[in-house]
Amino acid sequence: MTTALPTLAIAPIGDPDVAAVVALWQACGLTRPWNDPAADIALARQGSNAAVLIGRDGGAIVATVLVGHDGHRGWVYYLAVDPDRRHNGYGRVMMDAAENWLRDTGIEKLQLLVRADNTSVKHFYQSLGYSMQERIIYAKWLDGREPTP
Repeated sequence: MTTALPTLAIAPIGDPDVAAVVALWQACGLTRPWNDPAADIALARQGSNAAVLIGRDGGAIVATVLVGHDGHRGWVYYLAVDPDRRHNGYGRVMMDAAENWLRDTGIEKLQLLVRADNTSVKHFYQSLGYSMQERIIYAKWLDGREPTP
């Protein structure tokens, strides 16, 4: 028996939503000192190759996802569900929205990065049909900063 997914009102982020979304990302432990989440939102909103989608239950923002593509592969960042509302299917709904956004732009493959210490999401992504792929990630700060973890 399949459980019905919850209904969320999903829309692109608006200016009045930015502070609440940043607060949600912080509550979910998704931000890092070297990344400015408000700047990430602003950058995503500049072009047509990315979007920050928010999910509302009633008027409350309960989930988000930043989705984008490089013209070849889609990427997901900042998948967040209000910690008090987890295990209700909101993460699955937001991932469906991200996948549909990418399909609508003609992108056929979605990838995402998970920090090695974030083991709690492994089963979630596997339940959505994602598989782990062994890759080595190289990174460089273009402003000359030292590498970050």
